[in-house]
Amino acid sequence: MNENFINFHILISHSPSCLNRDDMNMQKSALFGGKRRVRVSSQSLKRTMRHSDYYREHLGEPSIRTKHLADYQNKAVAALSNRYNEDLIKQAIDYISGKDASAEDAKDDAVAPWVLEEVAYFCDQIKLLEAEGVDAKKLQKHIEKDSQAFRQALSKGLDIALSGRMATSGLMSEVGKIDGALAVAHAITTHTVDADIDWFTAVDDLQELGSGHLDTQEFSSGVFYRYASLNLKQLQVNLGLLADIKTEETAEGRAKALGIAAHVLHMLATEVPSAKQQSFAAHNLADLALVGFSHQPVSLANAFEKPIQADFKTGGFREPSITALNTYWDKIHRGYGLQERCAEFVLEQVQPVDGIVVKPSLPELVNWVKTNGQG
Repeated sequence: MNENFINFHILISHSPSCLNRDDMNMQKSALFGGKRRVRVSSQSLKRTMRHSDYYREHLGEPSIRTKHLADYQNKAVAALSNRYNEDLIKQAIDYISGKDASAEDAKDDAVAPWVLEEVAYFCDQIKLLEAEGVDAKKLQKHIEKDSQAFRQALSKGLDIALSGRMATSGLMSEVGKIDGALAVAHAITTHTVDADIDWFTAVDDLQELGSGHLDTQEFSSGVFYRYASLNLKQLQVNLGLLADIKTEETAEGRAKALGIAAHVLHMLATEVPSAKQQSFAAHNLADLALVGFSHQPVSLANAFEKPIQADFKTGGFREPSITALNTYWDKIHRGYGLQERCAEFVLEQVQPVDGIVVKPSLPELVNWVKTNGQG
C-alpha cells in the first residue's frame, strides 16, 4: 500500500486568455497528434504554484531565484544579521557560490534558487569548524559526512526539494545538487485551437481624436490537460528524511511527503498563471482532478493525441475531454494490468469507472491523498 509515485491528472477549462507567451509575444503552443495546441509551460506552472498565496500559507516562503549575488548577499545580511555577523554571512555565500559576492556587480553563472536557511546552515558549520580549529576550507568534506543535516535546511525551501537544483560553481556544485521529486508536464489543450487576435487601443483622455497606443494580442480559450508525477521517496531524500532512495521510509517521513503531495494537488487544481489576467481574468478552477498511487509515472496525455471534438448536442470541450480521459485511463490500466489506487473529483455527472473512487469535492480528494489513499 506504499506505492512510491503519485500521478496527478487535471482538466481545467480556461476562458479567453493568454496565460503564457513566447519571445514574440505570441501564445506558447505545441504540435501534438499533428495538430496545434495551446501550451502553458511547466516552468510557468511551477512558478505560479511557488509564488501563490496558498504556497506561502501552507508551505512557507519559496526560494529566491537569482544570479545577482551582490543583491542576494544584501538580502541575506538583512535577514540574518540578528543571528550572525555580516562577515560570516558573506563568507558563507562566497563558499556556496565560489565567487566574491561582495563586488557590486557580482553574478553567478546562472539563475539559481537560494534559501536563507541554507546560508544559515553554512554559517553554523563555519563557526563549528573554526571552534574546533579546523580550516573552514574543509567545509565540503564536513558537509558530505552529514549530508542529511544539510538537506534538512530545504524544509525551508520546499520548491527546491520538489523541482530540484542544478549547481554549477562553489560548494553547491559538489554538495548542493538536488534531483527534483516533482515532474511537471507542459499543459496542452485537449483539442486544436485557432487563436484570435485582439486589436486594442489605449485611449488618451487629453487627445481629442485617435489613441495614445495601438497594438495586438493573441488569445484563445480551451480545456487544458495538466499532468505531474511526484516521487515520494525522492522528496524524502531531498528533505533529509532518508539517506538515499534505497533506504526504507518511515511512517513519519511518508506522512510528511503525503502532506506536501496533498498541497501540490490543491495548487495544480486551483492556481492559474497571472499573465494578462488584468485583461482577461481567466481565473478558472479545475473541472476534473484524478490522482493515482502507482509504482511508476503514468501520463494520460495520449487520451488527447486525437484532438477532442466539441460535443455535437451541447457544444463545448469540457465533458468530451472528461469522458476521453476516463476512457483512456480504463484502456491503459486494463491493457498493461497496472496496479494503481485512484480517486477523482469531477464537477460533472459522469459514468463511474471501475477502479476509480469518486470523491464529491476537491477537499475530500486532497484528504484522500494526505491519508495515503485511504477511505
